[in-house]
Amino acid sequence: MVRAERAINELTDVLADLVAAFTAAGHELYLVGGSVRDALLGRLGNDLDFTTDARPEVVKELLDAWAEVVWDTGIDFGTVSAQKQGQQVEITTFRADSYDGNSRNPEVEFGDTLEGDLIRRDFTVNAIAVRLQVDEQGGLIQELRDPMNGLGALARRQLDTPSAPEVSFNDDPLRMLRAARFVSQLGFELAPRVEKALRQMSEQITRITVERVQVELNKLVLGQDPTAGIDVLVRTGLGEHVFPEIGALQMTSDEHMQHKDVYAHSLQVMRQAIDREDGEPDLVLRWAALLHDVGKPDTRAQKPGGGVSFHHHEVVGAKIVRRRLRQLKYPKALISDISQLVFLHMRFHGFGDGQWTDSAVRRYVTDAGELLPRLHKLVRADSTTRNPKKARRIQRAYDQLEERIAEIAEKEDLARVRPDLDGNAIMEILDLKPGPEVGKAWAFLKELRLERGPLEHEEAVAELKAWWAENGESA
Repeated sequence: MVRAERAINELTDVLADLVAAFTAAGHELYLVGGSVRDALLGRLGNDLDFTTDARPEVVKELLDAWAEVVWDTGIDFGTVSAQKQGQQVEITTFRADSYDGNSRNPEVEFGDTLEGDLIRRDFTVNAIAVRLQVDEQGGLIQELRDPMNGLGALARRQLDTPSAPEVSFNDDPLRMLRAARFVSQLGFELAPRVEKALRQMSEQITRITVERVQVELNKLVLGQDPTAGIDVLVRTGLGEHVFPEIGALQMTSDEHMQHKDVYAHSLQVMRQAIDREDGEPDLVLRWAALLHDVGKPDTRAQKPGGGVSFHHHEVVGAKIVRRRLRQLKYPKALISDISQLVFLHMRFHGFGDGQWTDSAVRRYVTDAGELLPRLHKLVRADSTTRNPKKARRIQRAYDQLEERIAEIAEKEDLARVRPDLDGNAIMEILDLKPGPEVGKAWAFLKELRLERGPLEHEEAVAELKAWWAENGESA
């Protein structure tokens, strides 16, 4: 608690006037929820959550007098937000909501007690409050309120619900996904009764819109240990309703026969990809690492001499990724990036069979485009062999590929491999008007550029004319 007190006291300059204003108006103000939890964990951020007995109209009036910016888009639900000196606050009137059991949208009812507000929260670690007051010297007085024993759960690093989990999850099924997300973000474990309820009620998640599911999945994937959160989804059955292709990997034997299944391998690749991140968590890389082998269940085939193969699983996997992410309404650019990484992750393995031509290296770089740094990380992370000799051989082969890329990049602009003649030059040389023939000629020159590298102008013109003489009428 000392760490939390210190963190909250550091905000005295910005919060003291706000607390004093609520006290002068005859109202209580409590820091609550994730803000208290994070303060206790030593990770308090700049977005603070408060609860109060004051009604929303009063809250807005007090914030208008205190803050630099106020927005009241959530006032119908009792929430008013504001910002001052870079500190964001969100203040919500005590709630005592009721649910109809069919949707996650409650009948909004304002409450009169802190305890009534706390018991309706998702998890006990988020149901701790700190009452704030101001002393005569202008300092903050802190009084901990923990009627749900959230401190005990925090000490155990356990997620439990204030009320029976069956009631809590029926009220708002999104809390089931939040459980998996908090496992990822906080490194906590589920209380046995919570996990039991998740298994029994997983189908209830279908009451939640895909947009809300997407938000929670992203937060989970960006957590400190997303593989733990993913494993909650899979083992409780939640994953069957939000991303069934992940759990399906459990049924597929890995071709190396060194992992119990492709699922375990995929989680390990995700962990290894995270180890290669530069600073901020990379949503695209993490999703691609988790899903890179998602096409294996559909391409599994028995080899004549024993074992299994997964030919073209990267092609099938890219299609599966695009389909599922579209259903979850992910942005088009993100879908394109993740599926392209899945599609390309096997390309490198041809390099290990023999020295690639310059043309093959150019195509590798061109097809990856801006995703090349992520592709490097994904391919290296995809090596989970327990054979140290083999692991060193794979990494050495990729070192050689990166060296080849660097060598060619010194001679030519690999970041933008374009034909040696643009569309205007093509039309002038072949006496064409804008149309599909110009596009086909451009595509020919692009292939030529990839195959042979930069050409002198005269050589490019000669190649274009020769191609046109042979293909002009049918182009």
